[in-house]
Amino acid sequence: MRLRIDLAYDGTDFHGWAVQPGLRTVQGTLEAALATALRVAEAPVVCAGRTDTGVHARGQVVHLDVAEDDLAAAAGRSGDAPPVALVRRLNGILPADVRVRRVAGAAPGFDARFSALWRRYAYRIADRADALDPLTRHQVLAWGRPLDETAMNEAAALLVGRHDFAAFCKAREGATSIRTLEALTWERDATGVLVGTVRADAFCHSMVRALVGCLVAVGEGRRPPSWAGEVLVAAVRDPAVTVVHAHGLTLEEVGYPDDAGLAERAGQTRARREAADVDGAVDG
Repeated sequence: MRLRIDLAYDGTDFHGWAVQPGLRTVQGTLEAALATALRVAEAPVVCAGRTDTGVHARGQVVHLDVAEDDLAAAAGRSGDAPPVALVRRLNGILPADVRVRRVAGAAPGFDARFSALWRRYAYRIADRADALDPLTRHQVLAWGRPLDETAMNEAAALLVGRHDFAAFCKAREGATSIRTLEALTWERDATGVLVGTVRADAFCHSMVRALVGCLVAVGEGRRPPSWAGEVLVAAVRDPAVTVVHAHGLTLEEVGYPDDAGLAERAGQTRARREAADVDGAVDG
């Protein structure tokens, strides 16, 4: 059977999501815990979106294929439903910077990566002294100059839509940088922290942090809002666009269709990405 696992993690001490030999990664840590809890040799998972080194997640989603007998055996005599028992066992095994929030049997056709409609990230910046909080220093970027969120929103509006985001993506040979950016907005939360919300069908490597770097230059007044559109149209990396630090970025949520549309969405996504492989693979 296929399980859907929802989890959160503090990315501070991880070298990103994907398994890398000799390095501590979220995927490697989770798979080791799953193998222990289920008493199996290995437990490979597929995630909705790979996060870079230092990036956090509140709403990461993965799927795992597991034999029903192994899942039932892992529950033991607890009396809990096997998915509920697995949550408890995993959180007893995992380190404190990774927490499993929910395990459930996945609906037919569910694929954590290919069934996803969109991924939503938030980038948090404390640009005022009264918004600085040492208790959130690992999740919020401290910025020494005030930012104008009105100008940043004006610039952000120029970037929304389906475009080639080559100017904001780390180049990868043969890969496409065409993405659909569905939302990019800035507003302050109750503490005065400036929060950028970014939602797209998918992101390429360093894309969100480069977008934020571009808009911070506008927010400081170093560039006019129109500059963001000029950078986008140029479709080449601009050295004036700073890729901001990873620790301000959090994967907040992954959106999926209703159960009836999961398989269709997965098929559509696979078909598009296979077609894109003619010119280069699409990064998830």
